[in-house]
Amino acid sequence: MDLVLFDLDNTLLNGDSDFEWAQFLISVGVLDKEVYEARNLAFYEQYKDGTLDIHEFLDFQLAPLARHSRTQLDAWHAQFMRERILPMIGEPARALVARHQGEGALVAIVTATNSFVTGPIAREFGIHHLVATVPAQDAGHFTGKPRGLPAFKAGKIARVDAWLESHGLYMGGFDRRWFYSDSHNDLPLLESVDEPVAVDPDPTLDSLARERGWPVISLRQPA
Repeated sequence: MDLVLFDLDNTLLNGDSDFEWAQFLISVGVLDKEVYEARNLAFYEQYKDGTLDIHEFLDFQLAPLARHSRTQLDAWHAQFMRERILPMIGEPARALVARHQGEGALVAIVTATNSFVTGPIAREFGIHHLVATVPAQDAGHFTGKPRGLPAFKAGKIARVDAWLESHGLYMGGFDRRWFYSDSHNDLPLLESVDEPVAVDPDPTLDSLARERGWPVISLRQPA
């Protein structure tokens, strides 16, 4: 059996769900545009540059979850899915996921974006396993802090290992191990699998992938 891991933002999605969630909250008046938009853009640029402080970013990104009830958050997320996420899902991405699932692979999304935002997106793809940054809860309410190690850079490997161990599995126990990603931030996990695939990669990953002979593909919907 193969293990097939997918990054989410700018890989399976034609866009970034983390960035878009904050922009959505600004658009519906939950967050103040003047205060939040510039910081959201700055964090996104730091992510692309490879300079993001994940803990500083999570303090920013998870704080709104702690201010509202889960019922209200779920209602906003349903609107977010309709308006922002579904237009970012192309048929090539759905088809690639379905192909690996049809071949009997164990398929998971591995993403630094928190599981509140990404859980419904994984379900939209029909993917039952999600390895993500986990927002901490207390008595059913989000605290605004992460629980455990963020699934970011080398943290993705640790979180994948822990997920597999919870099922009595390990990375070396699969016939082939795939990871699809767009980002140079994911180099630690890309370098740890047998089949690294660069998907619509950023310039740094595109250059490295071509130097190393890794496949470079696109999942963008044809115009």
